[in-house]
Amino acid sequence: MIPKSYRAMHRQYPEMMQAYEDFSNATKKVGPLSEREIALVKLGISIGAGLEGAAKSHARKAIKAGCTEDDLYHVAIACAPTIGFPTMMRARSWLKEAIENA
Repeated sequence: MIPKSYRAMHRQYPEMMQAYEDFSNATKKVGPLSEREIALVKLGISIGAGLEGAAKSHARKAIKAGCTEDDLYHVAIACAPTIGFPTMMRARSWLKEAIENA
């Protein structure tokens, strides 16, 4: 599910959004990480940055890349020593919502 705000940006600024998506795709091609690994990295970054919308989006993308629910929850748990237990628990609730709505 692509958020309405993202679709609106595409309609209002199609060239900029295409450039943004091209940049995103280019970053995936420069190294050895698989689509699955990149999805998990982006999920961890989103969780660490406290970005709920991004975390949910990257959780959905990770599922499409072949990740399991256990994989997603493991990312959140692995973040706990760095971001703290309460923040990790908040992230788990985001992941639960993303999984239920995937």
